[in-house]
Amino acid sequence: MNYQILARKWRPQSFKEIIGQKYIVKAISNGFSLKKIHHAWLLSGTRGVGKTTIARLIAKSLNCKIGITPFPCRKCTICQEIEKGICLDFIEIDAASRTKVEEIREILDNIYYSPSKSRFKIYLIDEVHMLSRHSFNALLKTLEEPPEHIKFILATTNVEKIPKTIISRCLHFKLNILSEEDIFNFIKYILEKENYNFDEEALKIITYYANGSMRDALNLLEHAIHLSKNNINLKNTTEMLGIPNKKNAFLLTKFLLEKDSKKMMCLLNKISKIGLEWKNVLIEMLRFLHHIAMVKSYPKTWNQIFIKNSENEIKKIAENNSKYNIQLCYKILLNGRKELFFSPNHKIGVEMTLLRAITEIKK
Repeated sequence: MNYQILARKWRPQSFKEIIGQKYIVKAISNGFSLKKIHHAWLLSGTRGVGKTTIARLIAKSLNCKIGITPFPCRKCTICQEIEKGICLDFIEIDAASRTKVEEIREILDNIYYSPSKSRFKIYLIDEVHMLSRHSFNALLKTLEEPPEHIKFILATTNVEKIPKTIISRCLHFKLNILSEEDIFNFIKYILEKENYNFDEEALKIITYYANGSMRDALNLLEHAIHLSKNNINLKNTTEMLGIPNKKNAFLLTKFLLEKDSKKMMCLLNKISKIGLEWKNVLIEMLRFLHHIAMVKSYPKTWNQIFIKNSENEIKKIAENNSKYNIQLCYKILLNGRKELFFSPNHKIGVEMTLLRAITEIKK
């Protein structure tokens, strides 16, 4: 039995299946419908938001046997070969491993040969920002006046490193990070289709820690499925990610704002025994501080429930603390998270960050 990972099994195979990139999908689809075909596309954005997927859909749309279309048939030989990654006229190049100018020139020397059986020969250069300056110079002339049968798709997670002269010769689309709502709805849909049992609170945590990347969300989801034997629950998910449960994160934040360092350190020592990713302690406390700040600033309109059966206590904490102290704690924890790398170990870094915050709000 050939097991297929979720990210591959549920990869979108048509433009209408793309999630969270409505404007980009519309612009590209309209271009194909109007037969206004650019010679080079540049897709930029963080990892796991759909750059390679959109590139493959562009390739199918350009080379589908029914003609140039935003709705490739998926039945013809070309469409199926592109989906399987075996199409001779769709060449995927990893720029991270082909940085030398000689390697790029070797590729460019072959572009003048006609496609073997497709309408266009399409080059996808992934992580294009990794090319050397000389490689970009070699690519520049070809991008300016490519042969009619050649199309380029460039993909990058760091568009700032690409020369402006390259960007100006491409149709540039900046892919958005995906919203938590889009990610949550999609992974929930997958679990329902795959007949897995799940706790929605666990899915919310996976969604949050995916940081806007669908691929990261699916990788975390797969990890959770294996860990919990097809029954995804909150306990296993928090243990998998190394984060404190909501109750402990809330209590740590409460003790911080109450300036009770003794209780705070006792709780830290207690939860350290269960195994934690220490940066996630600060992340969860930052989430609570944000929630408390919203309750403080908008008591009548902020209606999100962050932790069940504790909203009245959260309101009291908000009432008993000034906006300045809440914001100051947030700032110190945020900086402490950035500085964890420099501490002797992350536990010490978290402890010193929280003690610093208490010292500052006592002034």
